[in-house]
Amino acid sequence: MSPSVAARDAVAVPLACSVETLGAPASAEVVEFDLSQGQAFERRFAAAPGGFVEWCGTLQRGQALTWRFDADGPLDFNIHYHDGDQVTSLARRDAARSARGRLLVAIDQDYCWMWTNRGNAPVTLRARLRDESKRAKP
Repeated sequence: MSPSVAARDAVAVPLACSVETLGAPASAEVVEFDLSQGQAFERRFAAAPGGFVEWCGTLQRGQALTWRFDADGPLDFNIHYHDGDQVTSLARRDAARSARGRLLVAIDQDYCWMWTNRGNAPVTLRARLRDESKRAKP
């Protein structure tokens, strides 16, 4: 069974490190989120030129999340998870400035929201994840 997602566009947050992309330094921000208590997770951050921001956390089957993001410039965005060496993409938007959607979790897994800045200037992004599972249950 594969996870379902209703997507219009998307989310993420920070922990800084440096990676090499084709010999040029790029900025990467990877943040772990925890929605086990049913709270919302919201952050504002900057995606460096040539860099990315990735927001990952463990979700359980049956969880229903709403997500959204707004940026002051274009970002490539996706929601995905890893199963060994295979990456399964659930939503994708190229050069998006905003997006929102709902993720219905079908399998227990670590899910990631990722934004990539392919431009030459930093892009400021505000993103939010909210666990709607308790609201969705009778």
